[in-house]
Amino acid sequence: MSIVVTGASGALGQEVCNVLAESGFEVAPIRGVDLTDADAAQEAISNIAESNGPIQGLVNVAGGFAWETVMDGDVSTWDRMWAMNVQTALNACRSTVPFLGAGGSIVNIGSAAAAKADFGKGAYAASKSGVARLTESLAEELKSKGVRVNAVLPSIIDTPANRKDMPDAEFDSWVTTRELADVIAFLLSDKASGITGALVPVTGRV
Repeated sequence: MSIVVTGASGALGQEVCNVLAESGFEVAPIRGVDLTDADAAQEAISNIAESNGPIQGLVNVAGGFAWETVMDGDVSTWDRMWAMNVQTALNACRSTVPFLGAGGSIVNIGSAAAAKADFGKGAYAASKSGVARLTESLAEELKSKGVRVNAVLPSIIDTPANRKDMPDAEFDSWVTTRELADVIAFLLSDKASGITGALVPVTGRV
């Protein structure tokens, strides 16, 4: 049984794949698929089920970030953030759920910004709030099937891209990709069998 990981090419996606493999999970990474396209998402998930067998879980890492103010930014950014963060997760979830049996688990990547948006994060925070509501609603829908749905809410993740964008920041206060991946692995495991609909802050020392 495999765990599907979207956005597996990025820094977090690669770390999640590594940690899950170390934890004994079979990993099925999704790379280079436009998950904003529902048909493309369905084809990718169906191919995994056909080639790898039963699917045990899904981690929705695919997403994006944009910094711009509400007043000076482009309205289209709001649509782009919705597509990259909510639509990708929605399409992946809808495509995967039919393959999940009792004990299956989904983990979405939300953001601490969904609870309190910082300056310049309006569109991003709004989309991540959408991920949180998707998580909660789907968790309620799938309770009777025995499938759990949770989300992690990281602060700034310590990645090469974020270090480049914020060179003067205190990197040691950020949450590492390993720390976040460890929480994701826990939520997928049987040790978290009693947890669903949770939005778990993983904020490092920010």
